[in-house]
Amino acid sequence: MLKEFLTIVKEAGEILKEGYFNKKEVSFKGKKDLLTKYDVAIEKFLIEKFKPYGFNIIAEETKQDQFDNSIIIDPIDGTTNFVKGLPFCAISVGVFENKKPKFGIVYNPILNELFWAVKGQGAFCNGLKLQVSNNSNFSKALIATGFPYSGAENKEDLAWVIRRLEKILPACQDIRRYGSASLDLCYVAKGVYDGFYEINLKPWDVAAGSLIVNEAGGRVSDEFGKMHDMFQSRAIVASNSLVHEEFIKLLQG
Repeated sequence: MLKEFLTIVKEAGEILKEGYFNKKEVSFKGKKDLLTKYDVAIEKFLIEKFKPYGFNIIAEETKQDQFDNSIIIDPIDGTTNFVKGLPFCAISVGVFENKKPKFGIVYNPILNELFWAVKGQGAFCNGLKLQVSNNSNFSKALIATGFPYSGAENKEDLAWVIRRLEKILPACQDIRRYGSASLDLCYVAKGVYDGFYEINLKPWDVAAGSLIVNEAGGRVSDEFGKMHDMFQSRAIVASNSLVHEEFIKLLQG
């Protein structure tokens, strides 16, 4: 099944590439949250291709279904990047059986990065096995984060972001913000980042990437160090596991 799904996602990547290199009409789902016809087209394509496999489909742009044996889809994670011509945008597909991760795929066709992981079998990028970084010194850690769209109107969310930046930025080597949570998670798995955190993400943002981090030897939790629930947890924290405890302490500060 994984091989078939990888082929389907790569086919969907051709739609993303077509849109990326052409003029786009943009609408807004919120004050800052963008939507293009390519988000809709990729999601529709994936849903039709995945229907014969008998899973429930949970997808960003269409009606959600009950979570159990499910495929969770983000047609374009990083739509703002996609619209503006920044190459950090990806298709994310997480597959679950009995609410447990089976495999996950994150594909950035612009940079030709195809990430995937199978539960218990490791994580890979373009066929090469992934391993998180071996850095155990938080002061040398490169950390990724993201800013929630809700920060434009929700003062509490904005304050959360600012307070954590004030704690994390002085304590680490530096912070990056690329605007695609699924890719941020993959770059933790790849050892590019030592950690990543963000609030208010949706299941389709993290369903595949979280498994990829875990299978590359990393750790994923909520901001308190407890198990991350993609439907309930406010924050996600991912790391190489070696800096995780200090990371969590700083986020509590």
